[in-house]
Amino acid sequence: MSRLGLLVMAYGGPARLDEVEPYLLDVRGFRDTPRPLIDEVRGRYARIGGRSPILEQTRAQAHALQRALAARGLEVDAEVGMRHWHPHIRDALARLEERGVGQAIGLVMAPQYSRMSIGKYLEAVADAGAPVEVAAIPQWHLLPGYIHALADRVRTALHRFPSEARASVPVIFTAHSLPQRIRSWGDPYPEQVTATMRAVVAELGEPPHRLAYQSAAMTPDPWLGPDVGDVVTELAANGARHALAAPVGFVCEHVEILYDIDIQLRERAREVGCRLERIEMLNDHPAMIAGLADLVAERAAQAGWR
Repeated sequence: MSRLGLLVMAYGGPARLDEVEPYLLDVRGFRDTPRPLIDEVRGRYARIGGRSPILEQTRAQAHALQRALAARGLEVDAEVGMRHWHPHIRDALARLEERGVGQAIGLVMAPQYSRMSIGKYLEAVADAGAPVEVAAIPQWHLLPGYIHALADRVRTALHRFPSEARASVPVIFTAHSLPQRIRSWGDPYPEQVTATMRAVVAELGEPPHRLAYQSAAMTPDPWLGPDVGDVVTELAANGARHALAAPVGFVCEHVEILYDIDIQLRERAREVGCRLERIEMLNDHPAMIAGLADLVAERAAQAGWR
């Protein structure tokens, strides 16, 4: 019998500043990248330490999942594959094949499904042409362990604010923006993001909250909103002096968190007289890992692989 694999996928990011340009070439489908865009993105990475930590964070998540599955009696070979940088998804599948893996569960470390996000990862798996059969988990936006982990991070972060202010601190739940045209496809992404927020809010006891989108690309197309910067400005104009950013469309640190939230959004908040804090990212939070391990085991059983 062949070994069972676990393919853990994430977006990818440059490990050094000199990788920014080829990384952007990959992201843009190998179309020429304008020099001002390269310089802008390189400057952002320079401000967060010159590299993305997404590979290390995703590997830590994969190792935690492997341990959690072993505790459930399911031994898997885990590999990490990136959609837009090294190690690519095709390379991860090749390594699984080399180790005798015939079937693998595919898990994208992004909870909400969109044809433009999760769908693209699944296309990359198919395009790899590997003999490894992959059973994918397409979405997990209401996974109880994920919701519990988010609620835990919010509760912890609220303690950074003065005790008398905590109950009134608005929690801004954010997800990566996508072009508005996805609505015409009946794409479930906006509804799933909203469902995630509502589940966390219910567990927290209905604190003041808003939904916002972040990190829209610089294109002429309209993108999902409201933009998180506009929400912070609006809250401040209505008297809020504190706000907590809770990214729910991301599960670890990378440039959209370390720059877009921690630097750019904090600067915007300071300009309008608002103190902005951010939750610690989920990374390998035990509740999320336990929930995902159960989900992987369930998917393997559905495929008849355990």
